[in-house]
Amino acid sequence: MSETPRNPFEVMMQQAHEMARAMNPALESFSPKGFEALWPTMPKDMMEMMFGNAVNKEGLDAKTRLLLTLAGLTMQGAQADTAVRQTVRHLIEAGARKQEIVEAIGQMSVFAGIPAMTRALDLAKEVMDEKEDTDQ
Repeated sequence: MSETPRNPFEVMMQQAHEMARAMNPALESFSPKGFEALWPTMPKDMMEMMFGNAVNKEGLDAKTRLLLTLAGLTMQGAQADTAVRQTVRHLIEAGARKQEIVEAIGQMSVFAGIPAMTRALDLAKEVMDEKEDTDQ
């Protein structure tokens, strides 16, 4: 009897894992999540200056722009884990309340579906839980 065929993605991941282990044994335990620590959260004043309403006084503030960004990332299926988590970190720095973050994601369930909303909420919860742990 022949072995049952495996999922092509599973095969690709196994090959990549073996290649990384051969090139550098330390890569075997590498996690892309570690890259997030290299990207600091911008201070609120800097966010307002760069993409808030500092240039366009009548325009959207940084918090609103970030809520829109989070909604867009959710609409894409919340597949960009790092981008979702980083946006939530910036939202917290920009003064967004937990309720506002949850509502922005929840509103997208109507357009993106429950799985995308759930995924985005899980990612946002990771960040909000981290924030609560560091605040204590």
